[in-house]
Amino acid sequence: MFASLRVRNYRFYASGQVVSLTGTWMQRAAQDWLVLELSGGSPGSLGVAVALQFLPTLLLTLWAGMIADRFDKRRLLIGTQTALGACGLLLGLLDVSGIAQLWQVYALCFVLGCFSAVDAPVRQSFVVEMVGPGQLTNAVALNSMTFNLARIVGPAIAGMLITAIGTGWVFLLNGLSSAAVVGGLWLMNTAELHRGNRAPKERGQLAAGLRYVRGRPDLVVVMVLVFCVGTFGMNFESVFAVIARNVFHREADGYGLLITMLAVGTLSGATLAARNSGRSGSRMRVMVLGAAAFGLLEAAGSLMPTYWLFAVALIPVGIAVMTFTTSANSTVQLAVEPTMRGRVMGLYMLLFLGGKPLGGLASGWLAEVLGPRAPLLLGGLASLAAAVIGGLVLWRVRRGSGVAPLGRLG
Repeated sequence: MFASLRVRNYRFYASGQVVSLTGTWMQRAAQDWLVLELSGGSPGSLGVAVALQFLPTLLLTLWAGMIADRFDKRRLLIGTQTALGACGLLLGLLDVSGIAQLWQVYALCFVLGCFSAVDAPVRQSFVVEMVGPGQLTNAVALNSMTFNLARIVGPAIAGMLITAIGTGWVFLLNGLSSAAVVGGLWLMNTAELHRGNRAPKERGQLAAGLRYVRGRPDLVVVMVLVFCVGTFGMNFESVFAVIARNVFHREADGYGLLITMLAVGTLSGATLAARNSGRSGSRMRVMVLGAAAFGLLEAAGSLMPTYWLFAVALIPVGIAVMTFTTSANSTVQLAVEPTMRGRVMGLYMLLFLGGKPLGGLASGWLAEVLGPRAPLLLGGLASLAAAVIGGLVLWRVRRGSGVAPLGRLG
């Protein structure tokens, strides 16, 4: 299950990520709570903050994927991670000094989103350089385990710290935590990286990446499914803050617990994926079934009548969504040529995260008009519908070509 940790460079990376991602999740919880405090509990304001943080993904992620194919990914990550830490420190200083205003939080959400948009495709395509193609699926699953371990610990710590000392100190701690991942990147032995040929500098590289994906109908289906689930189904944090505060009348620690319960499920799902990463089988079929199960469980969970039933229902939701995301990520990376990986993963991250502005605004509007539970219910049903349609299209592609797309469907 931990095979990738035998690789020295990956151990440095994963160790730094545990610390840095814990800080990131602490900041996300504190940021949502600060927006609610500054706006008087407005779900719409929280939706605007989410939209601003993910809007740069629409503008920058494809270009970042092209940059990842042409330049040293390790050096790019050192730069983006340093900038992300600086954003946390600045927001913390504004908050601790008592001068933080809603527009300032909005502005920093946008700046943070710009650096995150560049960081995401570079980081995703750098994994295979650390561990090689043979360990990629295991490393992706371990990355998910690290992410979701932080997702459990971070919000729980943030909930206690917000109550005890306020949101500002949480932002400052996150800024300092970025030093861990930057240090891990500096300590790597670059001679042990599995670097492929870099894409040459030439005109039309971005268009070439898009044509490459367009020529793969099976890959197109995966991208569309990732967009639908990421946009309509995975707006957890903004919805949870509203549900905790406005439906169940809980404080910050109650909101943190909801994120933690979801993370218990996603960590469990990532663990299962890591254990099964060495087995042959159909990643595509697992992906489609994971998306369908996620949509169904999310819709059912949104109807839970009490706080504790709602919290417990988030565990299977987390298992299903992690099954989907892990299989989708590794399937796409293993299906593309190395010189195209950065651009394809740029498109993947654009579709996975780029719909967040739309999803954030839609969630805020639905919560205002139909009630706080509506975004989860309708998002779950949309994800289920996308999985069913995507599965049928992939089945037709397989029948038409005589072979299974991206591996066996069953």
